[in-house]
Amino acid sequence: MRMSRLLSAYVWIALVAAAPAIASAQTDFYVRSGLALDWSQETRFRDKDCASESPAALYSCGEGPDGAPQSSRGDFGAIPGFELGVGYVAVSFLRLEAFIQRRPNISFAGRTNFLQTTDRQEVSADASALSGMLAAYVGLPRLGPLSLFIGGGGGLSRIAIDEMQMKFPQTTTIVPGGRRVNLAYMATAGVATSPSDNVMLDFAWRYTDSGTVETSKGKGRVVWHDGSKEPLELDLAETQANLSSHGLRVFLRYAF
Repeated sequence: MRMSRLLSAYVWIALVAAAPAIASAQTDFYVRSGLALDWSQETRFRDKDCASESPAALYSCGEGPDGAPQSSRGDFGAIPGFELGVGYVAVSFLRLEAFIQRRPNISFAGRTNFLQTTDRQEVSADASALSGMLAAYVGLPRLGPLSLFIGGGGGLSRIAIDEMQMKFPQTTTIVPGGRRVNLAYMATAGVATSPSDNVMLDFAWRYTDSGTVETSKGKGRVVWHDGSKEPLELDLAETQANLSSHGLRVFLRYAF
């Protein structure tokens, strides 16, 4: 009985002594949310297999009048998005994080090089992207009230693209949309400031490679603008382009 009481007293004293550390450890975890605005890098849609005959390659292996491989050259413009994440401060200078990023409104705009002309040969398509990544951030020496950090991470992205429209002077070629899951990665640098004990405000610049955007194998068609002919069906193979971007992030972190 005496030993039991001594053990109970020891456990109670240990818990009391550890309480501040436990309370402090609770602040090691955090959740965050925020907004993103990216600008995509220039890219080209090309055939996955330019020699494919059945189904037919859209661009083929030839060169355009400009001497470049036949393709649709352009970019995905400005890309808004939002993020949600949860993280853990492993040590004072290192935090680990898991987050998801949703970019629902992505629009490709470009131009093909099929024709030796200044006439219309525009290309456009709408897309969306969802990605999930694991990331690590390393703290750098403070700059006054600002905490500097760099980081990187990787994970998976799912990119969906709607029908692509290729508009020429007399016709529009419609290419079927598609979906693809890719490996994705990012690198970032930023600053953080603390408005209160449990709240951090992050401003960061990030480079993101989301992987491949892919139109699917399937039925496309050529439509005449004046309706002079019936639409011509095409059995098309896949085309691909890379989605990479850089942009600004503004996040609010709450520690608990």
